[in-house]
Amino acid sequence: MVNIALIGCTGSIGRQVCEVVRRNPHRFRFSALVCGKNEKALSALAEEFHPETALCAAQAEARLSSLFENADVAFIATGGFSGLAYTLAAARAGKKIALANKESLVCGGELVMREVEERKIDLVPVDSEHSALFQCLGFRRGAPYKKLVLTASGGPFLHFTEEEMKGVTASDALRHPTWNMGAKITIDSATLLNKGYEVLEAKWLYGAEFGQIEAVVHPESIVHSLVYFEDGAAVAQLGYPDMKLPIQLALTYPERLPCEKELDLISLGALHFERLPQEKFPCYGLALEAGKAGGTAPTLLNAAAETAVNAFLRGGITFPQIAETVRETLERVPHVRADSFETLREADMRARAVASGYIYGK
Repeated sequence: MVNIALIGCTGSIGRQVCEVVRRNPHRFRFSALVCGKNEKALSALAEEFHPETALCAAQAEARLSSLFENADVAFIATGGFSGLAYTLAAARAGKKIALANKESLVCGGELVMREVEERKIDLVPVDSEHSALFQCLGFRRGAPYKKLVLTASGGPFLHFTEEEMKGVTASDALRHPTWNMGAKITIDSATLLNKGYEVLEAKWLYGAEFGQIEAVVHPESIVHSLVYFEDGAAVAQLGYPDMKLPIQLALTYPERLPCEKELDLISLGALHFERLPQEKFPCYGLALEAGKAGGTAPTLLNAAAETAVNAFLRGGITFPQIAETVRETLERVPHVRADSFETLREADMRARAVASGYIYGK
């Protein structure tokens, strides 16, 4: 029986983790459930699963040092910068981490990987693209490779002109062509910022140089990522776009349990790939620039993006102004060395204030 501390239990990924546990009650149980603010949903889950601990984030943050005591796996499924504190706490507790929180590595990759390596912790990626790379590398993040290729659906605006994108609404952006996800990550997929985040994740997860990481558009979202090797061979992982497979695999690998339906190649007929149009989606390039700058730059990027996406979802700015807000924030706030969580938290707060000031003219 594997005891799971699930952080972000009421979000999109968290709900799917619960589905996996429901299907395998003889294999998994929850030692702790943590939600954001949805106390009603948390209460229902606690009544169903009977965890030892069930807390909202405000309570859990005060108990980080003991939150993972009785867990075998810390499943970090909460979104945003707030996930980093949980990831670091789980690492310091010496727990296996199933990581679905991109920001932990985007913002705090240096800090997280230092803890992981020093304590020899099993860090398993849950993102479909990074789960695919992990599988292609034989479940060994340190395995040799030549190049990592991340695939992107291209989002709902792949073939829109820049002029057309000025008029898109939040409702338009939330209609992802292949995946069903939470609002923030869906908007990040529409801007391709999410794909930039995944490049930064690849740098930390697989020790990759930026020149070894490529992103290509694959509208069907069937090939989740590929690994190229020195002899010219490429290994890919294919499957229907469903997060339950990488969620379950993060908990069971190298064992594979029955999960989703088998891929039907004949019914697919054909798969397509094309160049990622960076010129139309500046958020992708901004993410790479921040990643190459290092230090607190990725934290500034993420804080500005979270602020801008929230404004866009409320109708406060246009779709192109998300990238404008991120660019302005990166230009206005100097980045420094990311030497501690406190430094990152200060950078996060400052960037949010600057981004808000830019948006609302304060």
